[in-house]
Amino acid sequence: MRILIVGAGSIGGYFGGRLLVAGRDVTLLVRPSRAAVLAQRGLIIKSPNGDVIYPQPPCVVTEQLKATFDAILLSCKAYDLPEVIEALAPAVGAQTMIVPLLNGMRHLDTLIARFGKNHLLGGLSYISVDRDEQGAVIHYNNNDTLMFGELDGNPSARTEQLMAEMANAGFDARLSANIRQEMWEKWAFITAAAGMTCLMRSAVGDYVAAGGAGLALRLIDECCAIAAHNGHPIREPSVKRSRTMLTMPESLFMASMLRDVERGAPTEAEHLLGDLWQRRDPTALDERSVLYFAYTHLRSYEAQRLRLMASEP
Repeated sequence: MRILIVGAGSIGGYFGGRLLVAGRDVTLLVRPSRAAVLAQRGLIIKSPNGDVIYPQPPCVVTEQLKATFDAILLSCKAYDLPEVIEALAPAVGAQTMIVPLLNGMRHLDTLIARFGKNHLLGGLSYISVDRDEQGAVIHYNNNDTLMFGELDGNPSARTEQLMAEMANAGFDARLSANIRQEMWEKWAFITAAAGMTCLMRSAVGDYVAAGGAGLALRLIDECCAIAAHNGHPIREPSVKRSRTMLTMPESLFMASMLRDVERGAPTEAEHLLGDLWQRRDPTALDERSVLYFAYTHLRSYEAQRLRLMASEP
């Protein structure tokens, strides 16, 4: 199976690197600047699960992309999706599976509108990764789950084939029969995590020490209420996990969105907090909610970031 990884940043770089080491037929679709770094230094992963140095990984830039692929793993930021869709379009053949690993749900509609629902699978990852200044992928803990499945929940030969490629490749690959529910549960969790750590500009343990655990629990409850309103009530193990992770004393956990804020980068606030807010029951949640407060905080950050960019010479 020929697999295209769109982007070799943190998530794409991690799973792409693991697949390459496992001997899978993988190509990375990257920008020219990233291609130059990979050609010079190789694809480097620093991880508690084992480091990787893969010299000169197979890369292609948009202008060189001509062939189609059996599967495409899409790991871009939500705000880059329109540009990325056009870049990967030549790789989509009649039978190509597209597996987006973006958080939230809005991207599904965008991808279906462009490529049709028959090409699309649901997907998500549970992994905490970033890139350092030299371009190496830094994996912060032992979690490296990649999950995918048919959006209608039905079993299929194509997902079984993809699972065979992902299995035994150095990470936790899972084929889900209920991927929409899994995606909603991750969305609820990551929105609460991003909302609280960005709002407080701190790791979980720091805002817990400041007395903020109650706010975190309120935000989790609000996110769960919106999921239930949309027909996907969050299951108890996922609720318990969120409550534990986001109220743990001395925890150094923070959402990747906070790292984006700290370096002055754009965020996925609209795709995560904003879209979830739009799907609420307006009779149950109003502008006094923690979610709206966190969303407004991130919108204010984005307005400031754009204003400062516009004022630069």
